[in-house]
Amino acid sequence: MAESPARPWLTIVGIGEDGWDGLAAPARAAIDVAELVMGPARHLALLGEHKGRKLEWPVPFADGIGLLLAERRRPVVVLASGDPFWFGAGSSLTRQLKAAEWVAYPVLSTFSLAAARLGWAVQDMACVALHAAPVTRLRSHLVPRRRTVALLRDGAAVREVADWLTGQGFGASTLHVLEALGGARERVRTTRADAMAWDDVAHPVAIGIDCAGEGRVLPCASGIADDWFDHDGQISKRPVRALTLSALAPRPGELLWDIGAGSGSIGIEWLLSDPANRVIALEADPVRAARVAANAAALGAARIDVRTGRAPDILPEGQADAVFIGGGLSQALLQALWGRLPTGCRLVANAVTLESEALLAQWQAAKGGDLLRIDLAEVAPIGSRRGWRASYPLVQWSVTL
Repeated sequence: MAESPARPWLTIVGIGEDGWDGLAAPARAAIDVAELVMGPARHLALLGEHKGRKLEWPVPFADGIGLLLAERRRPVVVLASGDPFWFGAGSSLTRQLKAAEWVAYPVLSTFSLAAARLGWAVQDMACVALHAAPVTRLRSHLVPRRRTVALLRDGAAVREVADWLTGQGFGASTLHVLEALGGARERVRTTRADAMAWDDVAHPVAIGIDCAGEGRVLPCASGIADDWFDHDGQISKRPVRALTLSALAPRPGELLWDIGAGSGSIGIEWLLSDPANRVIALEADPVRAARVAANAAALGAARIDVRTGRAPDILPEGQADAVFIGGGLSQALLQALWGRLPTGCRLVANAVTLESEALLAQWQAAKGGDLLRIDLAEVAPIGSRRGWRASYPLVQWSVTL
């Protein structure tokens, strides 16, 4: 006689502001038999009385994973906000488990509820989680007529967002302040960002931003203006950066090693090309390394790991999808990279000096790929007239291993 399949020991239950009333029958049944219910204090309070144990999820969040796994094989319910797999805890929990060990029952997300209240199309609005991220994560969404719904950590964050929008030149934006959506305490209020004056905004809260104003808009194309970045002159200039990003050819979800990061401009534009992309930036100068991190934060580029040191001594463990060498080019570095990078990895190196140009020519002859010479000139005054002022020519080698 065949054995019946084992029931999942973990049930992830999305819970809204209406608490128990909003739960589907399978979610209710899982809670009824659970020996342990874990979740934030607010969700445990919404749940009400329960015959099993209740355990408030600790802060930081990662500390709760071990507590949960220690309860393996006994019936456990984890409560999460709305849809646990949309900026929620769901994926953080399930990546530790086999598919047969868990089941999930989501309810309407805050984003869906916000769209229903505001009459916005979900597919046309940006959805951003700021409850554990800086407000600068909104930077690429500051475009007039663009609509964004953002989750916030608490009521005070509404004022922080409003002040930041005003400082960026988007004080004319309409803010829809959405409190406790779906519950008895639900409240929706509207104000301009530069007129935000409420100090009674209650958690949980989200905001809908209907962007307006004369502030600067971050372009989508590679090769944004140099003055988006704080730098000391060590920066890949805009036209060179556009050609370099084209050669690196970022794809969603890929990891770039940015070696000799300088101001971080190449790595940051790699990140801006897709929110799932990641960068490990290596920079020998600690002042410049700090500047890379600051530039990334200012432009809302989140997934960057800045490391101070000189390659190849501090090359990361693991493998990259693409590598850019903007500084520190040497025979030893190329040999180290060639010995460990995977097949299919894209490598791009830029050289200005004759010595580094000769090195790239040697490697291109041996390994293949494309060798490109880039000569740029800009208009500059010559007395009362104008003429062309040439930059140092640059040689770029791009190759797929």
